Amino acid sequence: MAHTSNTAAGVDNTFRRKFDREEYLERARDREKQEAERVKSKLKGPPVQRKPLKHRDYEVDLNSRLGKTQVVTPVAPLSQQAGYYCSVCECVVKDSANYLDHINGKKHQRALGMSMRVERASLEQVQERFEVLKKRKTPGSFTEQDLEERIIKQQEEEEQRKRERRERKKEKKKEKAAEEEPEVDPDVAAMMGFGGFRSSKK
Repeated sequence: MAHTSNTAAGVDNTFRRKFDREEYLERARDREKQEAERVKSKLKGPPVQRKPLKHRDYEVDLNSRLGKTQVVTPVAPLSQQAGYYCSVCECVVKDSANYLDHINGKKHQRALGMSMRVERASLEQVQERFEVLKKRKTPGSFTEQDLEERIIKQQEEEEQRKRERRERKKEKKKEKAAEEEPEVDPDVAAMMGFGGFRSSKK
C-alpha cells in the first residue's frame, strides 16, 4: 500500500489546466445579458420606413461615352474608371446591362431610401393620370388619316425607286450590248452574209 502511494505522489500534474467553474459561469451570464440588451435595443427603435418605388424623373445616360477612348489607370478614382459609375452606391459597373440591373436593384433603391414595393394607386389617381396624358397630347397629333397618308406616300416612293432601278438596269444592258457588239466593216459583213441585219444608211 505504501509503495503505490509513493508512485502516485511522484506523478507530475502541474502541466494540466485547472478550470475555475465559477469564473466561466459568470462570463457566460455576462455574455447572455449583453446579447439580451442588444436584442432589446434593436426592438426598441422604430422600424425603418422606406418610401414606395417612384418613377424615375431623369433620363438614364448610356450613350454619352459610347465609342469613345479613355485612358484607365489603376490609381484613378472610381468615377473615372472604365464602366458606369453609380454615385449613390459609389461603385463601378462594367457594362450597360449590368448598370441597368444595378439601378433597378434592391441595394440601389435602398440607398435612395425606397423599398421595392410599389404604391397602390386609387381610382382617382388613375383617372387624373389619364387626364394629364390627354392634355399632353397636342390637338394636331397623329390620327388614322395621317397613318393612311403616310402609307400611301411610302408606297409611291417605293414605286418610284423600283422604276428608277428598272430604268438603270435597262441602260446598263444597252451599254453592255453596245460594248460587246464588234465593229465590222460593212463590205466584209456583206460578203459574209450579214448585210441584212444592219439598216444601210444612205
